[in-house]
Amino acid sequence: MRIVLLCMFSLLAACQSHHVTPPPAPIAPENRDHAELGVIRELATGRTLSPQELVERLAAAPRVLVGEQHDNPDHHALQLWLLREMAAQRPQGSLLMEMINPDQQAKVDAAQAATRAGQPPADPYQALAWQANWDWSLYGALVTYALRQPYPLMSANLDRAQIMQIYKQRPLLTGEASTTKQVQATLLDDIRESHCGLLPESQMPAMLAVQQQRDRRMAERLLAAPQPAVLLAGAFHVRKDLGVPLHLKDLGAGEGNAVLILAEVGKPVTAESADYVWYTAAQPEQDHCAKLRR
Repeated sequence: MRIVLLCMFSLLAACQSHHVTPPPAPIAPENRDHAELGVIRELATGRTLSPQELVERLAAAPRVLVGEQHDNPDHHALQLWLLREMAAQRPQGSLLMEMINPDQQAKVDAAQAATRAGQPPADPYQALAWQANWDWSLYGALVTYALRQPYPLMSANLDRAQIMQIYKQRPLLTGEASTTKQVQATLLDDIRESHCGLLPESQMPAMLAVQQQRDRRMAERLLAAPQPAVLLAGAFHVRKDLGVPLHLKDLGAGEGNAVLILAEVGKPVTAESADYVWYTAAQPEQDHCAKLRR
């Protein structure tokens, strides 16, 4: 009888599983003939997953962290696809975005309420006071979709005023996982590199504090949000060895987190950084440092 019941439960679970729609085709122009294009890998085992298997794994996690390259259109198309497919597997609790600041939350709430009432804003960009540094042509479809959903769209960042206060007076960061010398040294190296070596060393402690306080804020917001929760942020922010997952651990929530990094082919992701990687086509290389040096 026990075997029969187990079989019946297995069949019921299989019947309840929703088959996913095909993922969107590549948009970015580079490396479309790369052998890794479209490959999804479970990094702990090295196993290649189907889109269906990835969705089922992510849908089972209370908190999903998705890392992106901000200027890659494929990453935003896949995020929208993931949100739709996970919602078909189970009800979504909330969506949090690095791209929304706390001082925008009231406008987001109002736009979402109006959209649910059948009166969506004619110009969401203006209604949300969207920040120009986040390219609306890349984020607009995803945000507009989120406004129509029954779950809240939430800020996961710091306001500019809060960032300036951190520059002036660095707060004490508590916790063992996020404050190791190795973590902070790696973050400092990345800050130097991302600013092309142009920042004076005197500014580095403040820059490190801002980076880590942003990660701590994302972790705090993720824990406070209705679950299951999804966080969309830059890939560096969601890294298990450097970013938000370390802060979740310091806040007592080291379990129940799934990290997916969307990465351009040719940019390897390791098991130390993420649970899963999905390789996409690439944007053309840009020399950002040349622009800064001008």
